[in-house]
Amino acid sequence: MRYFMIIAALGLAACVEEPIDGRTAYMENCASCHGPSGKGDGPLARGLATAPPDLTMIAARNGGVFPTDQVMSTIDGLDRGQHFSAAMPEFGAGDLGETVIVENEGLGTPVPMKLLVLTEYLQSIQQ
Repeated sequence: MRYFMIIAALGLAACVEEPIDGRTAYMENCASCHGPSGKGDGPLARGLATAPPDLTMIAARNGGVFPTDQVMSTIDGLDRGQHFSAAMPEFGAGDLGETVIVENEGLGTPVPMKLLVLTEYLQSIQQ
């Protein structure tokens, strides 16, 4: 009986997702091209036709303002712009986790949790 309870507890633990951490999501999905520090110098960057941008300078390239919605659209795959590398996957085509509601100017917008924490992490590394 005790053996059954341990197996049941292990089975339930496997069903519970770990909290999503922005830095971990970045390291798992972005660092191979953009580099661990976000400077665009990851180990796979050398083999790409278009160099990955320095993600620590997003706000600097936008007049000191971090463009949250644009960053989310780029990661998701909705807005890639004309100079965008086809090497970056459309993360929105995969599983970005549970959706949370983000309020902006009184409007609630559903955003996948992994997309939200990844964007927040990128904002935190701005120079």
